[in-house]
Amino acid sequence: MTGHATLLVNPASAKGGSARVAGEAVRLLGAAGWRTTVISGEDAAQSLAAARAQVAEGTDVLAAVGGDGTVHLGTQAVAGTGVPLGVVPAGTGNDFARMLGIPRTDPAAATRLLMDGRRRTVDLARCGERWFATVLTSGFDALVSHRVNTLNWPRGKARYQLAIALEGLRLRPFPFRILLDGKSVEQEGILVAVGNTAYYGSGLKICPDAAVDDGLLEVTLLRAAGRRQLIGLLPLLKRGTHLGHPLVETYRAREVEIHAPEVFAYADGEFAGDLPLRITCAPGAATVLVPHEG
Repeated sequence: MTGHATLLVNPASAKGGSARVAGEAVRLLGAAGWRTTVISGEDAAQSLAAARAQVAEGTDVLAAVGGDGTVHLGTQAVAGTGVPLGVVPAGTGNDFARMLGIPRTDPAAATRLLMDGRRRTVDLARCGERWFATVLTSGFDALVSHRVNTLNWPRGKARYQLAIALEGLRLRPFPFRILLDGKSVEQEGILVAVGNTAYYGSGLKICPDAAVDDGLLEVTLLRAAGRRQLIGLLPLLKRGTHLGHPLVETYRAREVEIHAPEVFAYADGEFAGDLPLRITCAPGAATVLVPHEG
């Protein structure tokens, strides 16, 4: 089987690692008889407009070549269209690929999924006019995401660890009010995370029971804590074994609304807006190409 694959390349890395990975993907696809179109605009808005045009014209697959930010762009283009989203990881986090078992360190294997991967229907979450695929974060973890985006060094997971350390020096609680399918929860907390999937922050399993196809969002609230308590929690967050900890509360809902003064949120590592924000689960909103089971 042959077809047409559109490669959406991280516009912030158009001449870097993502571009090199995209070049190899084009070679592999071409060798198999596939036609390819590469998109990498001057900025995210230009890239998204081009991706939407390709989807409207009938591309067989839209592949995000980059990290979770590029996946975020791709979901805006394919949500509700039936056009499958492929992922060829070339970023630092790659948490969406991690959740779905897409190879994160083997671009050739990930590229082959564009041609013969299994189609899996997954949920997306919607916040205003934007879709997101992984986790929306507010409070401390949103501050960490903002800090990560301002750092040029170091690379990979070390950047997240440095951002956590820097923001930990300014740790403070926020007066959250959360509406869960209309039911109100009020609690001072360090962070609130709303997960369509389990992972964020380059492998932190913040919403460990989140399933990408159950029609629900998982909400994790970390209650007010000091720096020493937060440091002690980090290994548990990494493994996803923090459920049941006295500082952690979890909920599940189809619709979540978060309120807190002077607090903002990030989703898929991208700025999502100032609170209050309403997040809704959109069951089966996207199709993703994933490895065959077994």
